[in-house]
Amino acid sequence: MSTFGEYVRKRRMELQEGDPRFSLRKVAVAIDVEPSYLSKIERGEQPPPGEQTIRALAKELGEDPDVLLALAGKVSDDLQKIIRKRPRIFAELIRELKDMPEHAVLRLVREVRDGKW
Repeated sequence: MSTFGEYVRKRRMELQEGDPRFSLRKVAVAIDVEPSYLSKIERGEQPPPGEQTIRALAKELGEDPDVLLALAGKVSDDLQKIIRKRPRIFAELIRELKDMPEHAVLRLVREVRDGKW
């Protein structure tokens, strides 16, 4: 798994191949940060930005914000609130899910979402 900065740079560069609006400067302007700051993030010279900037970056790059937040070592505010309501249960659930195959986790998510339990 790559670092946050490496992942962002790779994705931005892939997009830039087909569309010049994904240059470092233009993406920085679109997410309201200085180009030098975004460059330092991509090179790993700065830690990942805060949630709001990560969400803006995810939107600009067409990425899932939760994926970028996870790569940044962060959990979104809305998930933190949910976890704080029942921390023991969610901690146990996450620990139990960590070794399950992806298809089993997805099945469980669908069952909970669809109310078929």
